[in-house]
Amino acid sequence: MGRRNDMGSGTDACAQPPAEAAHDRHWAKDVRSTIQCSTTLWVLLLLIDWGAGSLTPGRCALWVALAALLFVILYPNRVCVGEGWLVSRGLLRTRRVRTDRLVSVRCLDGVSQRLVLRDAFGGRVEIDPKVLVANPPLWYRLDEDARLSTARGSLTCGETALRRVGVRIDRETAQTVFKVSGLE
Repeated sequence: MGRRNDMGSGTDACAQPPAEAAHDRHWAKDVRSTIQCSTTLWVLLLLIDWGAGSLTPGRCALWVALAALLFVILYPNRVCVGEGWLVSRGLLRTRRVRTDRLVSVRCLDGVSQRLVLRDAFGGRVEIDPKVLVANPPLWYRLDEDARLSTARGSLTCGETALRRVGVRIDRETAQTVFKVSGLE
């Protein structure tokens, strides 16, 4: 079985992940939470407006637009990883990167921490490290390919960032094991 260079043959790898692909198993729950937050905001705004006696069709449309904007902002990207590739699919676009040809990995700190992966072909993907922490199979596949990139000499910047994510995943996995076994 050879490595595929097309990362999905024109189909969306996250929509129909191959059997050997790992995907974010918490994504559906995150989407439900996003829908609940947006709907709750909309209902609260309608109730407040109705209670104040100022609810009009125009204001209702404004509240719908505000709730829709919140949905778009909170909508989580769907991350899938297979041998040699990573796909991050959002509402408006899909980004792909060849993980077996990584050239850099950076950790961006800020309001929300992001891991930026770049490949030799110009592909760039930003993912939340929490997705990797919550889904060890995603991390395992990415780590294997990053090691391959390092061995090939293409990954010249980012081994420290990957090591930090790996340490965080190991720490949280150990804490989970201790909690489940009652040793915490």
